[in-house]
Amino acid sequence: MTPALYLYRLVTWLAAPLLGFALNARADNGKEDPLRLNERFARRLPPRRAGPLVWLHGASVGESLVLLELGRRLIAARPGLMLVFTSQTLTSARLMGPAVPQNAIHAMAPIDTPMAARRFFQHWRPDLCIFAEGEIWPNLILEAERSGARRALVNARMTEKSAEGWQRFRGVFRTLIGKFNLVHAADAETGARLERLLGQAVRVPGNLKSAQSPPEANPVELARLASTFVNGRRCFVAASTHPGEEALFLDAAARFPDAALILVPRHPARGDEIADLLASRRISFARRSKGDAPTPRDRVLLADTMGEMGLWLRLADVVYLGGGNAPDVGGHNPLEPVRLRRPVLTGPDVFNFAGIMDGLVQSGLVRTVTDAPELAAGLADPPVVSEEVVAALETNADAPMIATLEALLPLIPYPLLESEGPEL
Repeated sequence: MTPALYLYRLVTWLAAPLLGFALNARADNGKEDPLRLNERFARRLPPRRAGPLVWLHGASVGESLVLLELGRRLIAARPGLMLVFTSQTLTSARLMGPAVPQNAIHAMAPIDTPMAARRFFQHWRPDLCIFAEGEIWPNLILEAERSGARRALVNARMTEKSAEGWQRFRGVFRTLIGKFNLVHAADAETGARLERLLGQAVRVPGNLKSAQSPPEANPVELARLASTFVNGRRCFVAASTHPGEEALFLDAAARFPDAALILVPRHPARGDEIADLLASRRISFARRSKGDAPTPRDRVLLADTMGEMGLWLRLADVVYLGGGNAPDVGGHNPLEPVRLRRPVLTGPDVFNFAGIMDGLVQSGLVRTVTDAPELAAGLADPPVVSEEVVAALETNADAPMIATLEALLPLIPYPLLESEGPEL
């Protein structure tokens, strides 16, 4: 173990008694679920079923949705496999809870202290640990190695800034990631950065988010909203927005006073903030989280809820995708609206999806905008969605997921037969 890792373990061990106060404060501020704080300390966990178990960890919504699709395919390939999904945010927990497949559970991720990590592994005894994108938690990774579980980092993404930071702690990085059984990068740039840090080849199957199916929508609710809210108007949707992007969208949409607008913040907890913005501009709106029934008299539907993106995208004539005009966010997945044949406008700062976005911009399915006048111009004259181009996109969309699945399955043991020994 490197001196830096030893110091990290010592500091997190000493800080552990104080973290209960910190998590309780977060719960008081609505950032933690007070009923699930035990999960954060790996206590009072659900029972472990006998047989092979895979743990899949992602920080927030985007990573969790990727792992959810990967988990479904793992179960289809290995019926009877048990999955444990963990994530760190309330938003992802509320989304994942009802969505996990049979033979799977969702739990809040344990805090990264030596004892919480050890309790987690002693309870679950996973055969394979799958970390998504950029999740590097030293105590969890070290305890995974100590437990004998195999480890995989999938859909890894790393910016040049992060790579430069890790270069100063290259020994730590190699200790944590260099011993993984499998490391897959989401794009060529990340692959090259990981190769420099690890000193070994890294496979680049592509971004797993390309394999995600568009979100579903209740057809009855879709028809109701189309008639009661949209009511024949053009409909512009601002999806997965961050602070500052709602104002940008409203400035651009002011040019279209007869259009219906739907605001879908990335984090629904920002609903009050956005409601105040709309009230300050004297814009009539209905708020989904309050159960308001929108009518044609409402200019805006504030969709501050989770799990309904399929509705909003299907109602849209044009989608403004957030995350590209907000600092340090890096954009969001453009493939969901594109695969629903919706034209997409987004900001230029989309480093999280650079490879995917470059191809979509070149094919004319997505257009980048830097300010309100450019966004207004895009709403007036949006990209033309070519059925031929979308069909070609969908043909290759599953390749990264298939390659990842094929690499992961050999890392999962088959259950013992009765003649070979008792169940675990």
